[in-house]
Amino acid sequence: MEGADELVDIGGGRRYMSDRPSRRFPIYTRGNAGEVYPEPYYPLSWSLTAADGGAVFESASRQSGILGAEDFAEDAAVSSGVFAGYAYLNLSLSRVGAIRMPGAGLDDVDRAMLGGADLPPHVARKGDKNLFASLRGLRAAWRTIGTDDLPELRAQQAKVKSWMSTLPDPDSASDEELRVALQSSNDLIFELFETHLVVSGQSAIAQGALAGMCRDHLDDENLVLVLTSGLGDVASAAPSNELWDLGRLVADSADLTLAFDGGVDEGLLDRIESTGGDDAAAFTLAFSAFLDRHGCRGPNEWETACPTWGTQPTLALALADRMRGAAADHDPRVQNERLRGARVAATEAALGRLKRRHRWLFRRVLRSAHVLSTGRERSKTTVIEAIHGLRVRSMALGRRVAERGGGEPDDLWFVLSDELEDYLDEPASFTEAIAERRATRELLATLEPPFVFDGAIPPIDQWTRRADAVHQTLAVGEALTGIAGCAGIARGRACVVIDPADPGDLGPGDVLIAPSTDPAWTPLFVPVEAVVVDVGAQMSHAVIVSRELGLPCVVSATDATRRIPHGALIEVDGDRGEVRMIQSAPDPIRGSRQ
Repeated sequence: MEGADELVDIGGGRRYMSDRPSRRFPIYTRGNAGEVYPEPYYPLSWSLTAADGGAVFESASRQSGILGAEDFAEDAAVSSGVFAGYAYLNLSLSRVGAIRMPGAGLDDVDRAMLGGADLPPHVARKGDKNLFASLRGLRAAWRTIGTDDLPELRAQQAKVKSWMSTLPDPDSASDEELRVALQSSNDLIFELFETHLVVSGQSAIAQGALAGMCRDHLDDENLVLVLTSGLGDVASAAPSNELWDLGRLVADSADLTLAFDGGVDEGLLDRIESTGGDDAAAFTLAFSAFLDRHGCRGPNEWETACPTWGTQPTLALALADRMRGAAADHDPRVQNERLRGARVAATEAALGRLKRRHRWLFRRVLRSAHVLSTGRERSKTTVIEAIHGLRVRSMALGRRVAERGGGEPDDLWFVLSDELEDYLDEPASFTEAIAERRATRELLATLEPPFVFDGAIPPIDQWTRRADAVHQTLAVGEALTGIAGCAGIARGRACVVIDPADPGDLGPGDVLIAPSTDPAWTPLFVPVEAVVVDVGAQMSHAVIVSRELGLPCVVSATDATRRIPHGALIEVDGDRGEVRMIQSAPDPIRGSRQ
């Protein structure tokens, strides 16, 4: 693999980050990786993690027992990589894992990772089948479906809290202290990330086992949608409760409503404070507490260069603004309680239908699916909290350099890790390199990276510009087919949102149409009737959160954001995984849910 600080030719006369793909496992995909890193990497972030990041994926993968050291014995980015600036996961490797796991199949892993995308076929190779790996995998899977607690996640939460208290103060620390903190935190971040990968893999096993029991013994594979809804304690959904309360404060106050009606901008908090009175004080106090708890969340929250609710509060205020008009029955706590009741009833009904010899195993699998699903989101949040500690300090360092020597505060992220000391000593000497790398990243952001590639990623001068992509609009009566994410049927006005920081006129009765979602999108789920996502799979963020809020959800509805016109009337069938065009002309009537 190219050196961790080496930029390579990616086509079009440009140099940027691109790993060497595996020859043994040649197919890579943006599936799932696009949720974590929707945008191109910044050079600094890549160079800080590229050298050891692959080892973390390897270690986590080997804990499944299905994959061994021999599967990674290649000078390449085997399990995952960054290609032409974008993050990818190795589909071939996951397929081999499915081949080795008794009871699994290629369709299962394709559906779990990518949904309904058209994919290159798997080409069988010597070594795909491995009896010893299969036996190890069965043993690990059996342990997994016995999971009833994850104490290590609580221990890591405490560890991160303690570590955060040792970080240098962003305002008073020296440049050198901030640099050292940024470059010496990989061991902790990688430890947390490995745990997240392991728990995510275990969650997929438990969910798959539960779906299999529903299919084989209850004749209803979609029952798994109800049995894993309304779990509560889902970390990525938690901010919605507090944003709902903030929205209610605004809706119930004439002064706060007037302040928000003036627009969500940098002056909103000042306008609220200037109103004086108890309502303003209550909102200010509640919003400050919200940022303390959830300021690490935001669009592209894995990337330290990108703002979050804590570093750019208007991002969170925009979400509270969309929340204030929601109907009272959309309260996420009310929805969760309703779903919990439905889940409990469905569980009792399922146990009543199962033969006695299957009930014990069903309870065991169901319990592990619940624990690991919420654990997956908790482990992810712990990583994000640690990353945010570094974000705050690296942003402070970037601002200092810009104020001292000119340039932009984010110039810092366009240098490589082994250049960082020299950059801090003499920023002006990097002006040309930063400009070139910035221009390349800006270009990459306008291009559509291949969703899947086989063997080698095409040069970027062969990629399609996002603005030039042509997609035929759905005709009345026509349907997009994706994957059922959460049960239910809803009709509503399609509201296409590309950026959670700019939700536009999204409001009650709408159906949210999004390219992909991460926790920054979660509050936008609350006021709507249903959610449709271009890409995603059975374990994607949109599915997990929709099951907490009771929203009919369809993921992997390819090109929904381009084929469904903003304002059209559509119907979302979360049981069948279909999105149907009812009326193509803009329709001002908001919808409803069944």
